[in-house]
Amino acid sequence: MTPVPARKHAATEDVISRVLRVGVTASLILISAGTLLSFLQGGGYGGEHAEVARLTGARGAFPRNAAWLFGGLLHADGQAVIVLGLILLIATPVVRVAVSAAAFARQRDRAYVAITLVVLALLGVSLVLGKVG
Repeated sequence: MTPVPARKHAATEDVISRVLRVGVTASLILISAGTLLSFLQGGGYGGEHAEVARLTGARGAFPRNAAWLFGGLLHADGQAVIVLGLILLIATPVVRVAVSAAAFARQRDRAYVAITLVVLALLGVSLVLGKVG
């Protein structure tokens, strides 16, 4: 393992921080726009007990598939835009780990590449187990 110049470390940190900033900012914009769209479209959030039960009950009407999401996005449905923002917010740290692995590989830092890939694999396993369970 050879030492990496400080300038290269700073560039790597800049890329990683940019990924986080862009992901969180884009997510905030999407969630805000989706909330505004939902209210403009009539929303149906919490106006009546039946609406709250429909959204939060055991058999809640919250979307659970990609077809609903893509269809909703095509029709500018506020809930679909909010869900896209939430997916982006959840994906941002995962992308950060992947970018870190690539940066460490470019620096030829095998130890950190291995550690980062293990973290990425654990994130993937938790996603699969969360989907199954």
